[in-house]
Amino acid sequence: MPKNYSMRLFGLIMLICLTSCYNIERNCTDYKTGTFYSEVIIDDVTYKSQFERFKTTQVETYNSKIDSSKLRWINDCEVIFKTINPKNRAEQKDVHLKILTTTDSSYTFEYSYVGETKKQKGTAYRLNQ
Repeated sequence: MPKNYSMRLFGLIMLICLTSCYNIERNCTDYKTGTFYSEVIIDDVTYKSQFERFKTTQVETYNSKIDSSKLRWINDCEVIFKTINPKNRAEQKDVHLKILTTTDSSYTFEYSYVGETKKQKGTAYRLNQ
């Protein structure tokens, strides 16, 4: 066996070993329902909200305003939000949220308007157990 081939084989085996050991935890079903608090940082400003998520709806409080959305789960880790009573054009746009990682009491997520490429990230924390 040529020396160069042995080095490539060794490198490939090492790469497989290292990537297979790195496994991101995503227990998304734990976060389909419950009461949560979230934080999103946009342009160095932190936006906070609290929400209660049920099987098919979510009720959110942000800046002392209550907003409700219908939920359509694409899979265990992705959901589409549709505002129930939109008050302006921006609220008429559906929002796509994807859970990226989970812990025993929180999850990180990214979200965007459906069809748009610009995404924001945030973290949600479980308030009830």
